[in-house]
Amino acid sequence: MTEALTARVAFITGAAHGQGRATALAFARAGVRVAALDVAKPLAYPAYGMGTSAELGALQAEVRGLGVDCLTFAADVRDDRAVGAAVGETARSFGRIDVLFNNAGICAYGLAHELTEAEWDAMLDINLKGAWIVARHVIPHMIRQQSGVIVNNSSVAGLRGMNRLSHYSASKWGLVGLTKSWAIELAPHNVRIVSIHPTGVNTPMNDGLAAMEGTTPREIAERSAGNLLPVPWIEPEDVAEAVVWLASPGARFVTGSQFVLDAGLLTR
Repeated sequence: MTEALTARVAFITGAAHGQGRATALAFARAGVRVAALDVAKPLAYPAYGMGTSAELGALQAEVRGLGVDCLTFAADVRDDRAVGAAVGETARSFGRIDVLFNNAGICAYGLAHELTEAEWDAMLDINLKGAWIVARHVIPHMIRQQSGVIVNNSSVAGLRGMNRLSHYSASKWGLVGLTKSWAIELAPHNVRIVSIHPTGVNTPMNDGLAAMEGTTPREIAERSAGNLLPVPWIEPEDVAEAVVWLASPGARFVTGSQFVLDAGLLTR
């Protein structure tokens, strides 16, 4: 099914490590050219490690080693000008953009009434507004092509409330609203929009959250999730395979919906 993706182009945010990196490699194995964007520097909030320029360079080398081209961009999804430049360069270099994986995001704990305005704004600006900024630059190319797929990386927290994650949950619920609204707006142009909702994923974000909380990544995953299946988390590659399928012709009638990859969490 993924053979039909050969020579297509995927634009992936938050691509230096974790789910973004795994998805870039999964697309590359399907013959898809990749544009990988990451902030590639520390942020004031949250205070754990983001992706790095070195990781972006390693990803580019690995994708090219699979026989497909890869562009990389160090940019913050909140920076409209930088994002626009990256999308424009991708379209000029590759001639098209077929898939957008809106993956860039942050997570941090905090009781709603104890959050600062800066913490609230950072969460919503990166996770929600950032997805809109990237999409608003990509969508005109998809309209011009009369084809395209956007996958918004939400979370199980985008389908239920979660303790000490009100700002994170609000941002991920917001992605559902974007998904459904864009699906209506873009259906006449043969552009599909889907949100994906993983349970806890075994990524560097879990390591960062654990360090901030003074606990272990496994304890973070089990506390946040409580999966029905006997696993504390899923792997980035599990998300990547789902995204590639959602972008493939096999999912050609999937739009405006929520793809749940939760190891049974929401069944509890």
